[in-house]
Amino acid sequence: MNDNDSLTPAEAVRLLPALDADRLVADLMTARDHLWDQQRVYRDGAVVRQAEEDWRCLAVRSPGGDKTRTDPGGPGGAEFADTEWLAHMPYVREILRSIPGPLFAARFMDLGPDTVGYRHCDFKFAPDWGMARLHIPVMTHEKATLELDGVTYRWQPGEFWFGDFSRMHQIENLGPEHRVHLVVDVLVTPELAQLFPADWADYFNGPDVLYNRPAVALTDGEREAAPCSFDAPEHLLEVEEFGSLTCPQPQATFHVVDTGTELAIRSPRDHLFPLVALGGDEYRLVGWSEERTVTMRLDAPRPEVELTYRRGRRATRLVVPATPAA
Repeated sequence: MNDNDSLTPAEAVRLLPALDADRLVADLMTARDHLWDQQRVYRDGAVVRQAEEDWRCLAVRSPGGDKTRTDPGGPGGAEFADTEWLAHMPYVREILRSIPGPLFAARFMDLGPDTVGYRHCDFKFAPDWGMARLHIPVMTHEKATLELDGVTYRWQPGEFWFGDFSRMHQIENLGPEHRVHLVVDVLVTPELAQLFPADWADYFNGPDVLYNRPAVALTDGEREAAPCSFDAPEHLLEVEEFGSLTCPQPQATFHVVDTGTELAIRSPRDHLFPLVALGGDEYRLVGWSEERTVTMRLDAPRPEVELTYRRGRRATRLVVPATPAA
């Protein structure tokens, strides 16, 4: 099996809650007079790609609550927070509060009339990587479709869907009206699994799902004791890559630093990747799942950092020497 082979039982499944389509449209209308921004991709805090199609977004949750961010976010940024648009959308707030897991990006995504999206995979946006992408159709019609792993869907307003977007997919809107979905990214938790139909229970009870632990408070003592430097595979912070911890490969030096309010890893390109404490001196990256964690053991006779890559319940670990900060 390749790292990017999907493990989910099906390419998509309708989730249990039924939603109020009219209330969703009412919330959407509070922002329809605003010119939405093009879908973009960020890396290290900069825009690296913008959609060429008529594919626009309105973020109701984004990194740092920045209303101009139309991307799904990721490691190397601020914690996700509500944007000002959400304050005008009571039903959307109710829906988001009902989703049992740490929420990342939540975006209204608008595919314009007579527009075809590009065929692609959103690697690692699947439960085996600790992530789930949920779709709530708000406005659509019969000529607006999603092709997901060769299956064509026409999801309808009031429905609530999970899609395995780590599989190949493409959206198109060949009709005269806009197609709008609310797209929500969430970390996978045992509680989230309860939204899925009963015939997915074996999958969620099996070895192919990566569950995320709750974040814990970071004490001042832990923050002060953690800074260090260590050498590791240079892809450590490149979470979209399917890198190995054990094969010979280029190395780079990373630094765990105390910013004064949080811990972060400083990359070789001098970009900060804030950390979330999980307990036991283990941390995941802000904006990412437990697919990738670091554990500092600086009080050991030989200070060390343990790096862990996970997929489902399988884990690869690498222990490297660490140099505590002076």
